[in-house]
Amino acid sequence: MFTYQNGWISGANIRRVDSPNFNQRPAAMAVDVLVIHNISLPPSRFGTDDIEQFFTNQLDLTKHPTYEHLKDVKVSAHLFVKRSGDTIQFVSLLDRAWHAGVSQFQGRSGCNDFSIGIELEGTDDLPFTDEQYQQLIEITHVIRQQFPQITPDHITGHSDIAPGRKTDPGPCFEWQRYKAAV
Repeated sequence: MFTYQNGWISGANIRRVDSPNFNQRPAAMAVDVLVIHNISLPPSRFGTDDIEQFFTNQLDLTKHPTYEHLKDVKVSAHLFVKRSGDTIQFVSLLDRAWHAGVSQFQGRSGCNDFSIGIELEGTDDLPFTDEQYQQLIEITHVIRQQFPQITPDHITGHSDIAPGRKTDPGPCFEWQRYKAAV
């Protein structure tokens, strides 16, 4: 069971780690889109604390050769769901996390302004875990209670709002399973 207060979700297996990579949403901006992502650092490796370090600007870029391109990159998501289902919330849902980059949804650009971003620990080419789906579904219910403008057709993938630039959550994400439950 989760609770919501002032933009933060709390409950079993959710912890808060504040990211500096956020700012205020534009005044009177309605939050009406939920964006699903995937991430793994290093690529295709799970269970490291590198994503937490990346989202808090503490990642040692010499730790892995693929990290060179992350220099000066400031990224966050509202929530990150690990393979185990354990979740970290980095940014209040009321604030603008930096997860979407150059993006567009139904003719509106700058999706960070009006969306909530959830990262799943994973890759485009590996299935996500049952624990991740269960946690994502429960979190989505809490989010939709607070932001009823997020209808099922306003839940989308990063690849859909940044086509050609992004591919996540990838073909292994089971949209039908997820959307049937939310």
